[in-house]
Amino acid sequence: MDRRRFLRDLLCGATAAALAPALLRGHDALAGESAAFARGLENTPWLAGWKSVTSETLGPATAAWEGRLPRELAGTLYRNGPAWTERAGFRYEHWFDGDGMVHGWRLGSQGVAHRARMVATPKFVREQKAGRFLYPAAGTTVPDAQPVRNNDDANTANTSVVSINGRLFALCEAGSAFELDPDQLSTLGPVTWRPDLASIPFSAHPLRDRDGSLWNFGAINLMGGNGLVIWHIGADGALRSADVLETPVRGYLHAFAMTDRHLIFALAPFRFGEGQGAFFERLRFQPDQPLRIAVVDKDTPAQARWFETDFSMIYHYGDAFERAGRIVVRAVQHDDAADARSPMRAAMNGHAHGGGGGGRLRELHLDLRGGSARWHDTGIGGIEFPLFDARTAGDRAAVLYAPAIEGDTAAPYFNAVCALDPARGRRQVHRYGRDILAEEHMFVPRPGSRRAGEGWLVGTLLDAARGRSGIAVLDAERVGRGPLAQAWLPYTVPLGFHGHFVAD
Repeated sequence: MDRRRFLRDLLCGATAAALAPALLRGHDALAGESAAFARGLENTPWLAGWKSVTSETLGPATAAWEGRLPRELAGTLYRNGPAWTERAGFRYEHWFDGDGMVHGWRLGSQGVAHRARMVATPKFVREQKAGRFLYPAAGTTVPDAQPVRNNDDANTANTSVVSINGRLFALCEAGSAFELDPDQLSTLGPVTWRPDLASIPFSAHPLRDRDGSLWNFGAINLMGGNGLVIWHIGADGALRSADVLETPVRGYLHAFAMTDRHLIFALAPFRFGEGQGAFFERLRFQPDQPLRIAVVDKDTPAQARWFETDFSMIYHYGDAFERAGRIVVRAVQHDDAADARSPMRAAMNGHAHGGGGGGRLRELHLDLRGGSARWHDTGIGGIEFPLFDARTAGDRAAVLYAPAIEGDTAAPYFNAVCALDPARGRRQVHRYGRDILAEEHMFVPRPGSRRAGEGWLVGTLLDAARGRSGIAVLDAERVGRGPLAQAWLPYTVPLGFHGHFVAD
């Protein structure tokens, strides 16, 4: 069987297994779920970060800078996240379930212009017309869910956003990328990189190589099949290759890491519990089983060298580097694997207690000569969503930038941003305040610079106590000095996951 036919047949089988009729019949929804959240919001303003939008668009709105925006910094910060989480009195329980809304924060010397628009996936369009949720969700059992024909019938396009050769794409974990107009944010439709690859998962965390091309994966093993599709997209936006990496076990992965030579995929072992329900409702991690790590040479993406080490539950990775026959990967580990299945679940249900934001920064050391793998602790905790300057040399550790929990905070969520350099024992932090929630901060290189770390951090904020969302710009080398500039909108927007900065 040729590779193209193999990919097509593999996906058909995986989709059928994942969306079997038994999993599409949910129990009756509990009455008053949306009302319970509304009651919680009345007493807990920061729950606005998980409030459902009720309009397909927000803005356009403008805001003036407080402070001074660097003259060289101009462009648009795009962000994506779950935003439509309630219909007909029924509310999703899992943060990953809401339909995606993409935000465009346009930065210029005169101020910030903000607009946002729901991604018009087939799921969202049909549910808007019906006035209720129709299709299976990742972590909430939807009553009377309809069967789906392929992954994109249930695609929420709600996790991340990326720009390739001037084209903008909204991404999620288990379906196609959806192309958007980069100015109006209107939806152009799902992307098929090659006809036989329609609807194959294109995950939410592609990594850009030094030549401008992107690597990504699609997790077939989460859908009842076995293996990963390894994508390679050129800097021109054309498909270079799509290969199937067979995996020895079923394992969960949300993202991956990359060095100049290798791709690193870590599969957290899991099984499905008894009974019916959505994917995350039935998923049970297996901490007594080892974490299996695939090290893939970029020249042979259908082959891997496998390593094993202690179990770890990971959503996001920082950098990875390679030196003297050893790969070092930095990742955020969540100690409570069961709780990590549904981060911020309490907030989704309108409760003020219970977190899910922070994890421990750990280093995974892979000995390519001896074949061993082991974890090293860094002593750093309470962070997530780590990013770094991709210009960092491939044989050394990068400085990581991440939202963090620092001091007293009104919400069980991040209220600060930090710059971490564990290799040199350095840590800088800026605490926004007790009542401000901080999201992922993107690193933006200074135009014309070559030195790693020379640039800015651009991140979004929620000040629910004052009913406003905002954006901040910090010097990446002087994070502890606080924002160079920040601006506030006259309204709040839901908290999201990931973003992408496109310079003018």
